[in-house]
Amino acid sequence: MKSKLVYVLALIVLSGSLVFTGCKKRKAAKNEDGQASTDNRSAQGELDAGISDANSTIQGDGLLNGKGAPAELAKVLGGPCGNSYTVDTTGRYMGKVTLNYTGISCWNRTRTGKIKLTLLNYASGVRWKHANAQLQIEYINYKVTRTSDGKSVELNGTAFVTNNSGGTWVDLFFASQASLVHSVSASGLNATFDNDGTAIYNINRKFTYTYSAGVFTAVGEGTGSHDGINNLENWGTTRKGDDFTSEVQTPIIWNTSCGAHAPLQGKVQIKVDNKSFTLNCLFGTDSNGNSMTVGPNSCPWGFKVDWTYKKKTYTKIFNYN
Repeated sequence: MKSKLVYVLALIVLSGSLVFTGCKKRKAAKNEDGQASTDNRSAQGELDAGISDANSTIQGDGLLNGKGAPAELAKVLGGPCGNSYTVDTTGRYMGKVTLNYTGISCWNRTRTGKIKLTLLNYASGVRWKHANAQLQIEYINYKVTRTSDGKSVELNGTAFVTNNSGGTWVDLFFASQASLVHSVSASGLNATFDNDGTAIYNINRKFTYTYSAGVFTAVGEGTGSHDGINNLENWGTTRKGDDFTSEVQTPIIWNTSCGAHAPLQGKVQIKVDNKSFTLNCLFGTDSNGNSMTVGPNSCPWGFKVDWTYKKKTYTKIFNYN
């Protein structure tokens, strides 16, 4: 009789525990703010914007790209957005230049800090036009602040860009080369958000660049693998210290008309270890979260994040700006 009573009490305790756990998970789903997704987009977008600046600088320098830089190329590339950075060419003859950000606002972003560029094996004759040439990009206190709301992300760490296809913007714009293919990798890149919490990103991505009618377009895919998940653009720990992965399910596309921080389309699935649901991100939406077709003089409003728990789906929509 005593053992039966103990068994019944154990069942009651277990049932209560399961109910409590279920309520806790349901509350977590209801109160989810999508922070991991907005942090991921912010860090990845500003990282890409820095790489875009690096590309423009290297491609426009005949000594570094090895192809020459016709005057027409300067017109295509333009100068730094709103004079938001200057280029220190002191180490140019060793394959090194530095982008110093001035704090001048452009694209609703104010940028400070620096990005140091090193073309690896430059002294051995490697130039950016060569297939598999590699560019080291060091983010040094590179801080981007949105002027609209004061939210910021500061990047510190090193990334590497490989010119897989070979060729330069000269070939893309003025010759017959249809596209350029680059890969981006980074390990342990730090991203500090709003001066409050630092996430760590490991990055593996591939970009295919094309140029048409005055618009430069980049298509980004995830090429990393971690914990049995493939097609990862990045993985690491969130600003709260939780492990996460970000899987690209549909390639992310951005162009120079709208900027790297405002993808035109793409889908990403983010999994955070301590969450019992997955964050699904859809880029290139209107203010209602619907996919939108972008014209030559328009850009998407933002992106949508949804997640499902116990057959109930929750949604949040975020503005790029």
